[in-house]
Amino acid sequence: MFLPQEIIRKKRDGAALSRAEIDFFVQGLSDDSIAESQISALAMAIFFQGMNMQERVYLTEAMRDSGEVLHWQDLQLDGPVLDKHSTGGVGDVVSLMLGPIIAACGGYVPMIAGRGLGHTGGTVDKMQAIPNYQPFPSDEHFRKVVKEVGVAIIGQTGSLAPADKRFYATRDVTATVESIPLITASILSKKLAAGLDGLVLDVKCGNGAIMPNLEKAEELAESLVAVSQGAGLNTSALITDMNQVLAHSAGNAVEVREAIAYLRGDHRTPQLHKVTTALAAEMLVLGGLSASPEAAEKTVNDALASGRAAEKFAQMIDALGGPKDILDNAATHLPLAKVARPVFASEAQLAKGKYVSHIETRQIGLAVVALGGGRRRSEDKLDYSVGLEHIAALGEEIDAQKPLAHIYAADESSWQAAAETVREAFSLSASAGELPPAVYRRIGD
Repeated sequence: MFLPQEIIRKKRDGAALSRAEIDFFVQGLSDDSIAESQISALAMAIFFQGMNMQERVYLTEAMRDSGEVLHWQDLQLDGPVLDKHSTGGVGDVVSLMLGPIIAACGGYVPMIAGRGLGHTGGTVDKMQAIPNYQPFPSDEHFRKVVKEVGVAIIGQTGSLAPADKRFYATRDVTATVESIPLITASILSKKLAAGLDGLVLDVKCGNGAIMPNLEKAEELAESLVAVSQGAGLNTSALITDMNQVLAHSAGNAVEVREAIAYLRGDHRTPQLHKVTTALAAEMLVLGGLSASPEAAEKTVNDALASGRAAEKFAQMIDALGGPKDILDNAATHLPLAKVARPVFASEAQLAKGKYVSHIETRQIGLAVVALGGGRRRSEDKLDYSVGLEHIAALGEEIDAQKPLAHIYAADESSWQAAAETVREAFSLSASAGELPPAVYRRIGD
């Protein structure tokens, strides 16, 4: 029998915790036998003292086993079960295309996604912008859609890694969210519970990401890959850029519209296409569906060009309650807010040059939150119709007729406030400067 305070003391003093000690503490998270003050104390001890890789594996596995663990063998699927996780960014609409692409290439993607957090958008919020889409189906229906369509994007239920939910809520109010061991266990406990054959991680790096620089992003990516593989899941990670909005849009309905345009081939933002293709290729190689990244990229491009990926998206939307004609009538099903017009650079900005040289990406995300497209409090109701479109990219040329972005707002005062935030987020200079790569590096075997 362990005492919570002795476990806290041991970690406070820098010693490694045993599997039995971690299992005991996580069980206390699940059955409420451990107090909030004790959770806070252990979180702070881990924040300052860290955890070695073996401890991280123990914590991840314990939180995974605190709830249901999905199994897919009984469905006799004829391909690997694969997924991707992003650490979050602005305009990060990749999941909406990636899941259908992998399904079109022979994989199965049971994507259990989250809501928006802070300035970053949430995949579930985007999916809920689609009329009648059901992101919380029964387990039976979820499994049916995965088997028949190949992809289902849904929200996390309370049955998966419930201990993590309680631990995260405490971390959120005790300034311990940034702890890499705790981030690692939080992300992976849910992904391990999904019963995957392979996982690819998209670790964002830059001023719009939780990891502001490459060094910290590498530290997180290496932790995630090592712990996931230590827990028996084949995993790799790509570190990708978040020093600008990834898509041309930021919001909920507006991002779904861009995802549909991407899948249809109407328009593909270069940075978004590079990241999506790289992640898709990584998943296909990891799942044994392609022999090399080069072969995988060809397979991905074939799935897009043939329309198979777009059709998988439409089938998923239909199977989970959404409109059957979403591909052809996106504008009808995903209306945008009525106060809609562009925001231009100021004269003072234009006097410094005409090229976008820096973007405070986090500020763009906060502008969407202020418009009503994100949450200040967990209970806030979202306005799916607001957001930004045609957002200028790094290196793009701007003038008095070429706007920084197009804003969709519910009213004039909201538009004005968003315009001021967006304008302040952009810096212009006389030259474009060196542009960051879409993908910095890969981490894995």
